[in-house]
Amino acid sequence: MTFRHHVVVGVDGSLVSTRALDLAADEAARRGTALRVVYVVPDRDEAGPVLVSAVSRVHRRYPAVKVVPTAVVGDAARVLARESAGAALTVVGTRGLGGVAGLVLGSVSLRLAAHTRSPLLVVRGDRRHDEDRRDVLLGLESDTDAEAAVYALQEAERRGVCLQVLHSWTHPHVAPELPSPIPATSPGQTRLAVRSRGEEAVPRFTMAGLCEQHPGVEVESRSVRTTPAHALVEATRGAAVVVIGSHRTGGPHGAHFGSVTHALLHRSHCPVLVVPTG
Repeated sequence: MTFRHHVVVGVDGSLVSTRALDLAADEAARRGTALRVVYVVPDRDEAGPVLVSAVSRVHRRYPAVKVVPTAVVGDAARVLARESAGAALTVVGTRGLGGVAGLVLGSVSLRLAAHTRSPLLVVRGDRRHDEDRRDVLLGLESDTDAEAAVYALQEAERRGVCLQVLHSWTHPHVAPELPSPIPATSPGQTRLAVRSRGEEAVPRFTMAGLCEQHPGVEVESRSVRTTPAHALVEATRGAAVVVIGSHRTGGPHGAHFGSVTHALLHRSHCPVLVVPTG
């Protein structure tokens, strides 16, 4: 059974997948769509209790949401990547391991982020009671992030909250957030000033036309001179969700994503919504 605009969530009976299930149910209810609950197992006979529990949990909170439980044999990341092709949103949890364990690239969430065919919500951070009232955060690199910007506007509109747009940049010869060592009258300082004005205009330029399509969404934009990964990770402390465009590139071992996406998947204080843009 397929649904044109359904939400997909991967579960395995763990606590973190239960949180992913809860957020996926929230998204399905918010969108008015069906929820497809996928459990990837070595043997389908093992899936029954977990899927029955998942369906019951969703229906206790959202009786009107249609839930379709599905057991699939295979590799979790590959199965969910395939499932994502027909979904409006795919949701997975991450155990958020720190240190060496947290850098294992074979984890389902990281592998899926590199191959998902639809927006991917990776559940991170501690869920707070006021999460639904917090703003949506958009990490904006350039005008090539227009797809992510559109999705962030739609997400803010669905939640009825403000959209915070954060654009950060660095200059190769000036340390972020520190006074410039270049004399104010030097050609280098002049170039830095011109670059600064250009970077400050990026959020306004990118969002201007898009905001007209969502007049009910309040948008606040800012541009800061610091490393993008650091700026976004810090900003996630006050956000309900952070939206980021994933500029994926091919390689001998498949698709890869950039350092900012990688940093957020490891260290974000709130769920991360990855929008594939290439």
